[in-house]
Amino acid sequence: MTEPILRMRGLEVAMGALQILRGIDLDVPAGGIVTVLGANGVGKTTLMRALSGVYVPSAGSITFLGEEIAGLPSHAIVARGMAQAPEGRQIFPAMTVAENLRLGAVARSGGTAEDLDRIFTLFPVLKERISQRAGSLSGGEQQMLTIGRALMARPKLLLLDEPSLGLAPMLVRMIFELIARIRQEGTPILLVEQNARAALRVADTAHVMEGGRIVLSGPAAALAEDERVRAAYLGGHVAA
Repeated sequence: MTEPILRMRGLEVAMGALQILRGIDLDVPAGGIVTVLGANGVGKTTLMRALSGVYVPSAGSITFLGEEIAGLPSHAIVARGMAQAPEGRQIFPAMTVAENLRLGAVARSGGTAEDLDRIFTLFPVLKERISQRAGSLSGGEQQMLTIGRALMARPKLLLLDEPSLGLAPMLVRMIFELIARIRQEGTPILLVEQNARAALRVADTAHVMEGGRIVLSGPAAALAEDERVRAAYLGGHVAA
């Protein structure tokens, strides 16, 4: 069996006396999309920040491309091939679209022309807005910019934290179509989402988090039919 590109075992994160992540075990295979579902406050963003080096785990391991990365600084993790499109977009509003995109490539060597061509193929509207200040973009355009900036790093693994947050339904569909296309082009994805319906459609494997723990895991198609998931996240009803 092929080794996963990312493996977490017993991952824990604490903030002082507050335990946020509690023994997370999770794999991301090469070429796949894995989604982590859960309500606000269950630890999803903390998980992503631990992977990105923003938070240092208090216990457990994170193996990326066969190398232990738990506790490495963020720039070192990006240099190894992991890039994140964070929750809330976190663009640089006073900088242009082009400047924001080029910032995504600062941790690697090589030019940016080929990468920009790829981004503009995925997100044609960004080419139209290339000289515009990022803060003047619509919410959907800012989300495209955030994902595009992460792709400029040429990631071997792309982390997406709540990419549908605050978007209209039509834009959510567009973003998830683009996520599927990015995977088809060969980039594996770890996707954190509250929009379970959209995430389960695009993912191969899904995990449900509650209280800092993964409480349910399986193929995404199977979890989409699970009565517990349907009742909690899909508006379904648990059978009596």
